[in-house]
Amino acid sequence: MSNIVELYDAGHGEDTLGKCSPDRRLLEYKKARELVRDIVAKRRAMGYDARILVPEETDVPLKERCRRVNEVCRKVGKNNVIMVSVHCNAAGADGKWKSAGGWCVYTSPGQTKADVLATHIWNAANVHLKPYIDRFPILKAEGAYDGKQVPIRADWSDGDPDYEARFAVLTGTQCPAVLTESLFQDNRADVDFLLSKVGHNAIVDLHVAGVESYIKSLK
Repeated sequence: MSNIVELYDAGHGEDTLGKCSPDRRLLEYKKARELVRDIVAKRRAMGYDARILVPEETDVPLKERCRRVNEVCRKVGKNNVIMVSVHCNAAGADGKWKSAGGWCVYTSPGQTKADVLATHIWNAANVHLKPYIDRFPILKAEGAYDGKQVPIRADWSDGDPDYEARFAVLTGTQCPAVLTESLFQDNRADVDFLLSKVGHNAIVDLHVAGVESYIKSLK
């Protein structure tokens, strides 16, 4: 069995304003914590050392999140830790419905082990989000998404599918760290999928399978 410690971070907190769908059916902090809870439960059931980084409901500062990750790195070695931060995306901050949609994954700039982890999770998304992928063109034709949207988003400019950004939890942590944006909280169709049992399970399973594939690749 792997000696990798898997840390799962749930985005934002209940005290962070605006991180929700326009109709407030989906609260990002709540959905992210539900996803992380179920990802960790499945990984633990598979025999892995999976941990919830932020058990609090409140929005733990980014600096503290990084400190927690790096403390585990200090104890077991940074090569024996990975971190996955789970979020929902948004196309705007005006509280209105948008036409952007899709799933994607971020790493910090440059080529690191995080890029490998991100690719494994991205590949898993293409498998486990099949119900979403299959339905996407139909919903797009109905106007749920604008013409530029795709179900699995990617930036191939550096040869792999992850987007790159200087998010604090990616640049301030010592281990391979990725951030997933699990659909858009300000798109009606994406919110409907996220709040469905099929959608929730698909998001959970793509993380579980992606990390499993990455861990096995290390052997």
